[in-house]
Amino acid sequence: MEEAGIGVVVINTLKMKVVNESVKKTDKHDAATIVEFLEKDMLPESRLCSRMSEQLRRLLKARQTLVKSEVVIKNQIHGLLTAEGMEDVKGSLQSKKGRQRVLNALKANENGLVAQPLVETIERLEENIKGIEKQLRQMVEGDRMVELLMSIPGCGEICSWTIRAYTDDISRFVNPKKYASFAGLAPWVQNSNETIRHGSITKRGPKELRTAMVQVVMGLRRLKEKTVSWRLMQRYVGMKKSKGSGKAIIATARKMATIIWHMLTSDVEFDIGLMVDKKLSKKSESMSLKEGLAIEATTEKKETSVIISKEEKKVGSARKTAKKPGVASKKKKKVG
Repeated sequence: MEEAGIGVVVINTLKMKVVNESVKKTDKHDAATIVEFLEKDMLPESRLCSRMSEQLRRLLKARQTLVKSEVVIKNQIHGLLTAEGMEDVKGSLQSKKGRQRVLNALKANENGLVAQPLVETIERLEENIKGIEKQLRQMVEGDRMVELLMSIPGCGEICSWTIRAYTDDISRFVNPKKYASFAGLAPWVQNSNETIRHGSITKRGPKELRTAMVQVVMGLRRLKEKTVSWRLMQRYVGMKKSKGSGKAIIATARKMATIIWHMLTSDVEFDIGLMVDKKLSKKSESMSLKEGLAIEATTEKKETSVIISKEEKKVGSARKTAKKPGVASKKKKKVG
């Protein structure tokens, strides 16, 4: 219809309660209602993504299904090891050598018929997962959005592909708040007269995009040596102490969505220099220098006072033991 020059509007059925919950549910009546809302420009539209984004989403969902199946099978093998009283080494099933070692150990305990097909299934699943990832790399090769997202420390290929697939066109979001709301990271708000109520996040956006934002934050958290001085992570640590880790991660993910919106809108890579507050860093350096000088001064004072006290003790003891010249010392008479 679009190729023929006809305008097409896709309705978001979740927000069109007038049609969904209508008492008179006929096609003629529903069509008349839709026409009335379209005439007044009040239809809740649902935007369709591009062909490339749709293909990326399908491949990512297929990969996620295969990964979940692989995890289920690995858990079964871990259960076999635990039942036989064998040592369950973490990460033993991640490589072919580790899987073969586990398989040989289970065969020795007469569990080879159970473990053999499970291990073979894991290897087939891994081959399929690698094939999907290879196809994804070929699709996003030279994509500017993926290159910008990969410049964020802690953001890997899967996270960057997911954000690229579910964001599609960043220009359709007027400001970063709209983008965070689309991801479902905005808080729920309900105002009535003077009553204002705030709740948890809406979770109305794509779950995959929201999960990818959280994974980026966790990636930054794992790079503590690089990100410890960042304002973003310092606020995360402070919020974690007062409100808990869950709320702190979600709040930081919302800030990360704002950063990503600015990066993609301005076509600029992630700048680590902007993460550090220069004024605060200068203040902290000057304060640390003052503290260091004060500590040195106090230690010097303590050392000098200790030396002076030792010298005074020596002089006092010398005065006590010294005898006056020409005067014999008086002997004390014994009383008794």
